[in-house]
Amino acid sequence: MSSTLFRTKKVEQSILDTEEPEHALKKSLSALDLTVFGVGVIIGTGIFVLTGTVAKNNAGPAVALAFVAAGVACALAALCYAEFASTVPVAGSAYTFSYASLGELPAWIIGWDLVLEFALGTAVVAVGWSGYVQSLLDNAGWHMPTVLGSREGAEGFGFDLLAAVLVLLLTVILVIGMKLSARVTQVVVAIKVTVVLVVIIAGAFLINSANYKPFVPKAQEVPAGDSLQAPLIQLMFGWAPSNFGVMGIFTAASVVFFAFIGFDVVATAAEETRNPQRDMPRGILGSLLICTTLYVLVSIVVTGMQHYSRLSESAPLADAFKATGHPWYAGFISFGAAVGLTTVCMILLLGQTRVFFAMSRDGLLPRFFSHVHPRFKTPHRPTILLGVLIAVLAGFTPLNELAALVNIGTLFAFVVVAIGVIVLRRTRPDLHRAFRTPWVPVIPILSVAASLWLMVNLPAETWVRFAIWMAVGFVVYFVYGRSHSRLGMHEETTVEDVVEGHPHHDRPHPRHGRSHPDQ
Repeated sequence: MSSTLFRTKKVEQSILDTEEPEHALKKSLSALDLTVFGVGVIIGTGIFVLTGTVAKNNAGPAVALAFVAAGVACALAALCYAEFASTVPVAGSAYTFSYASLGELPAWIIGWDLVLEFALGTAVVAVGWSGYVQSLLDNAGWHMPTVLGSREGAEGFGFDLLAAVLVLLLTVILVIGMKLSARVTQVVVAIKVTVVLVVIIAGAFLINSANYKPFVPKAQEVPAGDSLQAPLIQLMFGWAPSNFGVMGIFTAASVVFFAFIGFDVVATAAEETRNPQRDMPRGILGSLLICTTLYVLVSIVVTGMQHYSRLSESAPLADAFKATGHPWYAGFISFGAAVGLTTVCMILLLGQTRVFFAMSRDGLLPRFFSHVHPRFKTPHRPTILLGVLIAVLAGFTPLNELAALVNIGTLFAFVVVAIGVIVLRRTRPDLHRAFRTPWVPVIPILSVAASLWLMVNLPAETWVRFAIWMAVGFVVYFVYGRSHSRLGMHEETTVEDVVEGHPHHDRPHPRHGRSHPDQ
């Protein structure tokens, strides 16, 4: 039985599957598109809020160093993703990489994890976007009826109409085509980055160097907690992190790390990239470098404009501008945040549909969802299904308590991908790798260590919820996925299937499910 649970799918077979006409996605993305996708999904409200909040609570002006430390930790994972995405340029990201290196059950577990992560991420961001837009409408004198407003703190029946409409609109854009999605993203990201740059430049003229003293404030011990809300490491070992001081920088890094989450979504678009071997590493690493730079600059500006101890919790950057006599920037920042969250939402939804599509194409989920649209060449069925489900989810629930599940899911994917790089180097040294992670196995081991450290610093309650979702995933795999796996039934695509089914040939389309001669 264990041999079937850990059967791996050959890289060549994964690539061959992408060429089967009914299941082939259109290749239309460039390195610029991928970089823009990365910046689009990483830069959300965090750059306007998290920079100041973490400075006030954890690190003071040294928050800039915390962003650098978090960026380095992300770069370790990004190097592993870059190797896999250029070697196995197939939709599905960590799911596909795991199938090629660790086996079917680990691949299913990570795919199941990513489906939840991207769904919750999309819904949480849509709810956040709705809040910003309602705030802008309120400032303009337009008020949403309570029953159709945000569900955060609301009582009785209600539906967050704006959040649901955003998800449905983005679903339509994703169905119509990847290139349209890329163009929309380019426009929105250009606006978002412009807002960030204006804030940085304007704020630079309002910096008071006295606010940087002390740059690394004196350390403060944090009392250890004993409830499920406490970090897992506290419950296990009684260890409590300290705020401020040198250790406070690393405490802050573990908080701001989650502002970088999203670059891994770029890897889900590998199959739709014209030259993935060259462009995937550029898109993943390029977007991470740009975002780290912007985060560091904004954190330097916000702590220079106002002393870290006086920064506000809810809107530190906007309030810092108000404190220096420039209140109109607060509205400008809200506009930038609202615009920016649209791309975060769309790219998370894009990532989820591609993972779902890849799992369906392998037979682990119903094959009905693996057919692409005859005209748009997009996975329209899972996109529509998931778009509607997430719209309903975002409309009825505030979701804030579940947001931490997004973080643990992403870190789990980082661990699996890093291990997968080491395994595939040993099992398939013959593979052509357009991009090679340097210093293997050192870099992947460091990536695993950094990810596990951040995971044990998450609340124990998050671990419990994550374990429940994983348990449900095991049941679904053994009830459905294991018995319907194309790899298990020897029903993989052959070269003849691809050639016979190609639109340039007059032969009839192949019968799906022909046995692979090599299996």
